[in-house]
Amino acid sequence: MIYILLSINIILLVAGQTLWKMGLTKIELKFTIQHIVKMFFDPYIFGGLIIYGAATVIWLYILSRSELSLVYPLQSLCYVVAAVVAVLIFKENIPLTRWVGIGLIVLGAYFVSIK
Repeated sequence: MIYILLSINIILLVAGQTLWKMGLTKIELKFTIQHIVKMFFDPYIFGGLIIYGAATVIWLYILSRSELSLVYPLQSLCYVVAAVVAVLIFKENIPLTRWVGIGLIVLGAYFVSIK
């Protein structure tokens, strides 16, 4: 059950980040009260905040039921999912060296998960 919740948490975190990225591509980010308020009311930014809130509730439950030394390293799989999203949605070109690093993250997560 924890692995399912962790997978949902990872998906929600990446979805929230993706919405933030989509929202920020439309907004000129300036650190004035007016721009910050406008940013928070952008549907993408606001949606990302809501999704992040849901992910946080799930994460709190996971932390209450699991070992931190297990679940926190597994949450690094967010980086893997985010890289796939970057290619599929944002059409980013990821160099081979970065893919090697992402592969090492997957390998590390595998080793953390085995007992």
